[in-house]
Amino acid sequence: MKRISILALAAAAALSLTLSGCGLAQDSGEVGQKDGDVTTLTVGTSVTPHGDLFRFIDENLAADAGLKIEVKEFTDYSLPNRALSDGELDANYFQHLPYLESEIKGQGYKLHHFTPGVHLEPFALYSKKIDDIADLPDGATIGINNDPANQGRALKLLADNGIISLGDADPITATIHDVAENPKNLEFIEAEAASLARTLDDTDASVINGNNALNAGLSSKEDGVLVESPEDNPYANILVVREGTQDDPEIQKLHELTQSQEVKDFIEKTWPKGEVIPAS
Repeated sequence: MKRISILALAAAAALSLTLSGCGLAQDSGEVGQKDGDVTTLTVGTSVTPHGDLFRFIDENLAADAGLKIEVKEFTDYSLPNRALSDGELDANYFQHLPYLESEIKGQGYKLHHFTPGVHLEPFALYSKKIDDIADLPDGATIGINNDPANQGRALKLLADNGIISLGDADPITATIHDVAENPKNLEFIEAEAASLARTLDDTDASVINGNNALNAGLSSKEDGVLVESPEDNPYANILVVREGTQDDPEIQKLHELTQSQEVKDFIEKTWPKGEVIPAS
């Protein structure tokens, strides 16, 4: 019995040490890989324009701040916050605040976001069948995001242009079930954001996220039937890190670089038609 007790205590101590070590790794606030005076930060992004923006920062601004940026691109919105929470990333940049809040509520992530946002990609309604919203037929099929945060944004675009009404529903959290008035009897076809551009052959029109529209070669200014206003827009993309790391000097440097005039100039030069615009 004595031998068993000693072994049990030893195993419990080892387990406690292991768990404590895991806790330290999660909560220490340490970020990046340091090599002399340079810290490499791994940032998870969407492909376009997010990855493009952080490659610009890495190639033109990071070295002077003692940073190197390793960009890891994702096409699935559900993955970057999980990877950040698990410690696989030091930061991510692919989402707006309503989406982050829905993720925190649904998944329990402990994440911190920086303000102000960096850029905005105006949502737009695209179509291969009509050029003017007045020509949208009764009973038209509309492709729309299937994630709650972006579905509300798409519905708000339609509501702001008098196509539907959301009544008293909060447009940030509204879903297709909150549509109060639908005079054209629109049928909503829900799809993942990344696949919405591919629905244009099968729908009368689809509301498509800015980055996915860019990936499909669409311009909100030139191809959009309806385009959301940037005024008082809550959907600016934000830099996100794990709780406890936001005050790390290297993370602070990264945030400062995203707010630099050089980044604003890069956005305006790279997307001069307004498909991507600085958030501030």
